[in-house]
Amino acid sequence: MPDRNRAGAAGLLTASALLCALALVLGQAAQHLLDMQPCAWCVLQRLLFLLVGVLSGLGAWVLRARPARIGATLLAGLFAVAGLAVALYQQLVASRTDSCLLTLADRIIMALSLHELAPSMFLATASCAEANLPLLGIPFALWSATAFLLLGVALGLVLLSLLGRGAAAPRS
Repeated sequence: MPDRNRAGAAGLLTASALLCALALVLGQAAQHLLDMQPCAWCVLQRLLFLLVGVLSGLGAWVLRARPARIGATLLAGLFAVAGLAVALYQQLVASRTDSCLLTLADRIIMALSLHELAPSMFLATASCAEANLPLLGIPFALWSATAFLLLGVALGLVLLSLLGRGAAAPRS
């Protein structure tokens, strides 16, 4: 892959990693400074932001071989799509229920023991209806869905770039 294309892919992957870091910092700030407590679906979104961010960072800074970068980007993109689905589920379904105990989100977080490893980030302390408070008039889950959508688009562009550039025959 030419250096210009590699730099473009690395730049989008870096931007994706930074967006994930920003989302995680804002989630922590909302919880600890604004007392916006997370539900299990919020916590699952945090995990997905963390996974997308780590994979994007690996793809940008560590993985130089094209197949490894494609793999990291593809996996990050799948986690971004999952994050979008989780955020939309929280907004459209879970936030309309009084309780979200022992949902798929709870089972995933408990199976991974994340609530024990990092409780300040992964312990759900609110119901789904309580957790989806508006921030600047927009429900928190929709902010998250927007971030995951942007990540999905950016990672899709990286994949297209990586796959498209590699498919062309080399010039002599």
